[in-house]
Amino acid sequence: MISAIKVFRSTTVVPYDNIAMETFLTMHVQEGECILYLWQNQDTVVIGRNQNAWEECRVQRFRENRGHLARRLSGGGAVYHDLGNLNFTFASRRADHDPARQSEVILRAVRKLGIPAERTGRNDMEAGGRKFSGNAFYEHRGCCCHHGTLMVHVNLDRMEEALTVSVAKLRSRGVQSVRARVVNLRSFRPDLEIETLEACLTEAFGEVYGLKPEKLDSARLDGTEISLESARMASEEWILGRRIPFSAVMEERFPWGGVRLELTVRDGKVEEALCWSDAMNEQIIPAFGQALTGCPYDGEMLARRILDKTACLDPGMAAGVSRMILNQTDGADP
Repeated sequence: MISAIKVFRSTTVVPYDNIAMETFLTMHVQEGECILYLWQNQDTVVIGRNQNAWEECRVQRFRENRGHLARRLSGGGAVYHDLGNLNFTFASRRADHDPARQSEVILRAVRKLGIPAERTGRNDMEAGGRKFSGNAFYEHRGCCCHHGTLMVHVNLDRMEEALTVSVAKLRSRGVQSVRARVVNLRSFRPDLEIETLEACLTEAFGEVYGLKPEKLDSARLDGTEISLESARMASEEWILGRRIPFSAVMEERFPWGGVRLELTVRDGKVEEALCWSDAMNEQIIPAFGQALTGCPYDGEMLARRILDKTACLDPGMAAGVSRMILNQTDGADP
């Protein structure tokens, strides 16, 4: 049961520092406590835990224009951050993790501004039929994170220039472009400032939980631990991930997200396998690649291996990937 609610506002706009702080707060949240962390990144593309950076962002061009590329710990798709966007994070223990209640804080804050906000599905919040907030989640050792974006006055031209979204994904959303699906809150409230939204969030936080929000004591922060995590978040190994000389590729878009399997096959056996995805379940995606490593390159055997090794994590996703493999191998050599 939540007995204390804390608010912490970041003072940096460097994505690696902010994600490191978010990780620290999530891993050190106390029992009976919910932390609301508010933060902003400057000109940043943040990709999901299991996404291929080269498929989601014009990496070289974006970096040449001084953009930051970062990878978060949660699943889901790529997002663009600038100083017209406010990010929020709710950190709590598993027993107190309540996405519906946490989302109500966001919706109530936005409605205080006279904007008709609603939750659509598990991951998005919309106003006027378009998304102003995308949400994602992760859990580690009983500590839970629920985070998302709040688009106030994001530079949509820069966003569209930075992100590369597959045609299949756009088609699944029924839109022609990323820009067509999203909306800034200033479209409804032209005078809206980030500071005003922050104040509404803090007020709504207290109302929803029935407690007085308190500032998080900075003495709880471990600067060394946060700095080490920031360095890891900024490393090329973490951001770009591992690449393999694949000889077989299978990909498909499912209702829960897209999947791309890359396999290195030699002498009829899978030597290495990587799986990329924007699915929200961040744990099962690497398990797909791990399951196929060492397996003979045979459609039925590969499909069976997926079910045997990963159905315990998510039977529906495992069944979908298993069917994809059967349909796309069809006895052909890689």
